[in-house]
Amino acid sequence: MSVPYETAAYEPAESPESPEEHLARLLGRALNSFELPDETIRRLDRALAHDSSLHSAHHSAGLHRETYRHTWLLADGSALTLWELVHNTAPGRDTQHEVYEDEEELRTATGRLPLPADAPDFELPALVLVSHVPEQLHAYVPDDSADHGRRLLRRAENPDRPGEDMADLLRLAFAHQITQAFGRPCRAGERGMCFSLYEHAFLLHDGRELSLWEVEHTATPDGRHMCEVYPSEEDARDAMERRASASGGSAG
Repeated sequence: MSVPYETAAYEPAESPESPEEHLARLLGRALNSFELPDETIRRLDRALAHDSSLHSAHHSAGLHRETYRHTWLLADGSALTLWELVHNTAPGRDTQHEVYEDEEELRTATGRLPLPADAPDFELPALVLVSHVPEQLHAYVPDDSADHGRRLLRRAENPDRPGEDMADLLRLAFAHQITQAFGRPCRAGERGMCFSLYEHAFLLHDGRELSLWEVEHTATPDGRHMCEVYPSEEDARDAMERRASASGGSAG
């Protein structure tokens, strides 16, 4: 029969662990950790953050099996997942741990366990996952990103630009990506205006992501280029609307 995940034999650590400590604990208890490729271990040694969640569980006639998803955020902005299989189906009923890099290998190993084939698994619904590392939307480039953030804020001319709190966060940046978003195109004529909108996405050393939105435009009294920076796309587009309206246009 299936049972709620709170009854599973596996107990997560109560105190926060560093990515290195979490990896060491996982590899230390897994009987087959030596099968993981050396390159995988090297990549995980440089992880910035980690998260774990229960993926599925099965309990039947005194036997149990749980699978866990362990995900690390790496220094290059990508994520790497290891799958842990925990069960007590070996002789003696001792709890054993196995680890796999590929989900297909996990399914193969799970299929070898002496558990009733017709018994359904308990799968944790998405809304009550223990934890989750979101898929990243940016392809970060490691660079002098902290300095890029500093220069971005320095050239912003709007009075409501992000302040010292944001500047402090950007000092933790080690990679970033700049993407041009849809903005207001140039308008021909005597009062021609140009608007461009850019997202500056930053990856911080602690694994957090943040974005600043830069508006470049010529909706100024003398037609010169002006840079404004905002903490959200909504704020940036509102500013574009205001500037265009004040200059006799309408944002598109």
